[in-house]
Amino acid sequence: MSGRPRTDIGTFGDIRTTRFPSGQTQAVTRFRDWDGRLRRITATGSTKAQAIAALKRKAADRDRARDAGQAVTADTPFPVLAQLWLEEMQIDPNLSDGTKEVYERRVRNLLLPALEHFTLREITVARLERFLKAQAAKSYATAKQSKVMLNLLMRFAMRHEAIRHNPMAGTTPLRKPATPPKALTLGELQAIRHTAATRRSGDGVRGPKPDGQLGDIIEVMLGSSARIGEALALRRCDVDMTASPPTVRISGTVVVRRRKGVFRQATPKTNQSNRTVAIPQFAAQVIRRRLAIISDADPEQLLFFSRTGSPLTPYNVRRTFRRVLEEAGLGGRHITPHSFRRTVATLISQEASDEAAAAMLGHGGPQITRQHYIERKQVANPVTADILEKLAPYDDVDVP
Repeated sequence: MSGRPRTDIGTFGDIRTTRFPSGQTQAVTRFRDWDGRLRRITATGSTKAQAIAALKRKAADRDRARDAGQAVTADTPFPVLAQLWLEEMQIDPNLSDGTKEVYERRVRNLLLPALEHFTLREITVARLERFLKAQAAKSYATAKQSKVMLNLLMRFAMRHEAIRHNPMAGTTPLRKPATPPKALTLGELQAIRHTAATRRSGDGVRGPKPDGQLGDIIEVMLGSSARIGEALALRRCDVDMTASPPTVRISGTVVVRRRKGVFRQATPKTNQSNRTVAIPQFAAQVIRRRLAIISDADPEQLLFFSRTGSPLTPYNVRRTFRRVLEEAGLGGRHITPHSFRRTVATLISQEASDEAAAAMLGHGGPQITRQHYIERKQVANPVTADILEKLAPYDDVDVP
């Protein structure tokens, strides 16, 4: 006999051997199978040692057969783990098509190049720590995205009981570099507007001239706080120019999906993003001009569209916007279409409140708006000077 019976699934207990008159030895044990039940298994050999070795091989083969039925084990290669997780993610009804495409792209571009040659058991805390630190040295945003994806994958492996602990829990927390929100100045806005309105408009310009939509999109974004996709998704039925002041209903966004192309998605980024906002006259003037162009169109007609009538893609608008920045002498200043939302939030915060800015931007509360959108001006408070005058020295030196 050897040892006491164990209760772990996939192991066996006491081994008993019997030598037959033929000279063969039989080894017998009870094996705890995948369903938790003990089953009797036997094996024979010319000697006691050979019989026990054959019995252990038989138990190991049975254990491997059990593991083969599992989707994930500790010996699963990382690419297989990633593929199985992506397949599960594709049927998750709580994830949008856009989120699924982002996850797949991040697995392919961020994780596989570094981890494709390892099995799950080789994905250790130390290996992940080195990987994330190398990424963070180049880009905090990239390292954060990788950390999110790795957490999802390791939790998937834990659900399959392939690992007992999530190695990501032992990695060092990422520290985001301090980057205070920056609103555009009036000078920067003027340069952007002027360049968008006049670029490639002179004589001798080769190719089709700009249709002026970029300048109109900028005005609508500034006047409504809409994200670029939300501005491109505005339809005739979403605007009310008879209201006082005029209003815009933000209820969708333009997206690009594989196998679907570019289309208007019927929901914006979040539930709070679905909102109606009052707009200033400069934005209303632009919208009235766009409405005049499509006066006979269907109520679902987009305000902004390509020469073929399809929705404008956010990527193409951003690309043209970058060219405008370069021509305006603003290249390299980290200005994006999102800068318009920060500019709107900063101005409303200064003139009204942080809560009003959050509501305008479609945030659930002012915390995100304060942290990522409102630029705090360094303005001295004159009241403090009056208060501190009480600390001025006395003129009479005899005063105790």
